[in-house]
Amino acid sequence: MSMTLVGNAEESTIRDRVAELGQRILDGGEISRDEGLELACIESNADIMDLLAWANRIREHYKGNKIHLCSIVNAKAGACSENCSFCAQSAAYQTESPRYGFVDPEPVAEAMSEAKSNSVTAVGLVAAWRGLKEGPMLDEVCDRIREMKENGKSRPDASLGLIDSQAVADRLKEAGLSCYGHNLESSRRFFPEHCSTHTFDDRLKTIEFLKNAGIKICSGGIIGMGEAREDRVDLAMELRAIDANVVPVNILNPIPGTPLENQEPLPPMEILKTIAVFRFILPRKEIMIAGGRTINLRDMQSMVFTAGASALMVGNYLTTLNQPVEKDLQMLRDLGLDPDWDNDFADQLSESGNCSNQCGCDEKSAEAITTS
Repeated sequence: MSMTLVGNAEESTIRDRVAELGQRILDGGEISRDEGLELACIESNADIMDLLAWANRIREHYKGNKIHLCSIVNAKAGACSENCSFCAQSAAYQTESPRYGFVDPEPVAEAMSEAKSNSVTAVGLVAAWRGLKEGPMLDEVCDRIREMKENGKSRPDASLGLIDSQAVADRLKEAGLSCYGHNLESSRRFFPEHCSTHTFDDRLKTIEFLKNAGIKICSGGIIGMGEAREDRVDLAMELRAIDANVVPVNILNPIPGTPLENQEPLPPMEILKTIAVFRFILPRKEIMIAGGRTINLRDMQSMVFTAGASALMVGNYLTTLNQPVEKDLQMLRDLGLDPDWDNDFADQLSESGNCSNQCGCDEKSAEAITTS
């Protein structure tokens, strides 16, 4: 007989409890932090498979069979001033990461063309530095974004670090930026364990500026850095509080030369369980599987969709390789999933018809962030 969960579920089997919580979400409800932690603490593979099945139902209910694909362009590599312990691009560590300045227009245009030919919805311009301020570099960034927008083949996104003023966010919006990637990376409690050059609140402030500018938010984190299950649940709850549109789940790929180079990898079933818990907590959001899936999940990569994922980063990552895009597209076809995603987050609207992520169109947005 299955073991029972803790808390209010002492009389229920794990299967019954998962079904109860899953049906609540299908009916439009939500689960609490403690209930998310119950799910995260499920141990047996048989019970985890029940959890995945319900996460898949939730994905199909809210997202259908459309899969949001994105890719990235490493627009400025290496020599970053921040000391994030997982990152090969930090100047604090001796790694084999390439180093070069901000890219010219041609590589970005090529990436946009390649993305469209591979059914990729969005291309993200990513830079290894602390962040953006007013000045010549912001001018150049805005030029690249305008060029991406004029290209018209895929949505222009960016991940350019911390933003120090509302004026900078407004300029990005004016240039045509649709969505900004800015991961919280981990829970508030665990954040100081992997970064000391800026704070969790610095990241929240950046998201506040972006939302006030009307820019959609791509924010998630990295699992497998030595955090507890509680930290993963707390991260998902923070992401619910800021109402991120896209939630990347990265799985640590330990890089030689970084402080986490010897970190023990998470078991694949623990990774899949975490994705499922994120789907339970964030039922309407695009949960995107990003860095580390190839090396950590290996032959189990296709199960991320069974676990509730609705988005995938394709092409190579910033400093590590991914499997070929053609192989990812074949995987989607084999699963009966469709990469032709074009709803512009319309399925994240609330029942009232208002934008659920409050991206500058709801006066509660700043309050939701600053009080989380």
